[in-house]
Amino acid sequence: MTSYIFFDDALRMLVNAFLASVLLLIAFSGLGLAVIETIEKTGIRVDTKRLN
Repeated sequence: MTSYIFFDDALRMLVNAFLASVLLLIAFSGLGLAVIETIEKTGIRVDTKRLN
């Protein structure tokens, strides 16, 4: 018994994984932008002189 994957199935899996990663990237970048916008609206400032 051979256990191999047909090319179309492998290609479909790769395309689905790529599309899922693109959707996750868009979702998390939108979330990050929302967090940054919220921080800017609330006026939270980071003192960079204290960080060094």
